[in-house]
Amino acid sequence: MGTLEISMDEFKEYKKLKLISEMAPIKERIKLFENKYDANFKNFEKKIKQHPEDFELWDDYIEWKAYQNKFEDIKDKIGGIKSGKDTTITK
Repeated sequence: MGTLEISMDEFKEYKKLKLISEMAPIKERIKLFENKYDANFKNFEKKIKQHPEDFELWDDYIEWKAYQNKFEDIKDKIGGIKSGKDTTITK
């Protein structure tokens, strides 16, 4: 059996593409909220604070915030891959 050889650049590209594939459905959910409320997350967050008793809005806010946080987390990971931070190879 032959030895598998992979360059660090190929490995980084694979990790980046994997993260982008995780990001796509999250971005779609965020887009659904933006369309539903005709607002971006920051504007919706301002609106929700004016309606503390609207539980449907708060449910959507909690879900949307979770998607926003996950999206930002993945973006940060992609940035780390591009800069070479946090990349190690183990056996």
